[in-house]
Amino acid sequence: MSTTAHSRAAGALYGLALGDALGMPTQMLSREQITARYGPVLTGFHSAPADHPLAAGMPAGSVTDDTEQALLLAELLIDGAGSIDAAELGRRLEAWEQDMRARGSLDLLGPSTKLAIERALAGVPLDQVGRQGTTNGAAMRIAPVGIAVPSADPVALVDRVVEASMLTHNTGVALAGASAVAAAVSAGIDGATVPEAVDAAVTAARLGARRGVWVAAADVAERIVWATGLVSGLPEAEACERVSLLVGTSLATQESVPAAFALLTLGDADPWRAVLLAASVGGDCDTIAAIAGAIAGACHGLDAFPADARATVAKVNNLDLDFVADRLLALRERA
Repeated sequence: MSTTAHSRAAGALYGLALGDALGMPTQMLSREQITARYGPVLTGFHSAPADHPLAAGMPAGSVTDDTEQALLLAELLIDGAGSIDAAELGRRLEAWEQDMRARGSLDLLGPSTKLAIERALAGVPLDQVGRQGTTNGAAMRIAPVGIAVPSADPVALVDRVVEASMLTHNTGVALAGASAVAAAVSAGIDGATVPEAVDAAVTAARLGARRGVWVAAADVAERIVWATGLVSGLPEAEACERVSLLVGTSLATQESVPAAFALLTLGDADPWRAVLLAASVGGDCDTIAAIAGAIAGACHGLDAFPADARATVAKVNNLDLDFVADRLLALRERA
């Protein structure tokens, strides 16, 4: 793989971690609360206040479940030579939550993942446990699949997304969201611009929506198209308000994934600005910013993010993302 491929792969992982860390203190706050405390758009990392509902007392630059579960999935991909063993994924996710509890964290498994793990432990067949998973947990951790799998064959890419996601999120809406993110990252690794990556995401979301169990939910592909058009040409603050009020920023896949794409396109010329915007929108904004950052990094490369911000997130969380990127790219070469 070329230096450019490494830069894009590492950029995807750093972008994910940077967006996650920026959104750590603002997650689950309203847009109004964020604006009152930090201004219309964040300017950098902040520690979480002592009364934060999930991240109380976490130091500035700390990542959350988005980055940690993405790296868990990356490790499983590497250990499996590109394949995901569903039972092992469940075991590692359960162990991760136990470790988080031991660390005193309140940021534990999301509702879809938690329910799936509980059902698996109760003896429900693994191909059945994720049939109620509709939230964004699959999309938030899927970027490593986008790095490890080329974008040339969207059907094959979606197959890999399903393999990595069906344990916890085996519904059309969740698989559509995860497919969109993985396809956008993969397209970026292959040299796509952000608009080209969005097109790849829409195609993959339409494929992913046909997989898993149908649930009553808005179409992810159509909402990505609509959300990116909604913010086009708007001033940043107004765009954030539109995303918060109209697109939605909840854990629901059909809200948070289109929100991430909207803010990604708004900040296309400046990936750092894109993750700052995404972390300022409220709701599940650490996930929204992590998704936007992963795609922006894949499309623009590592140097699109400030070196000091990258150094901060690596030091605070003891991350070696360049090493992980290289190992995922090795899988891509063999795919």
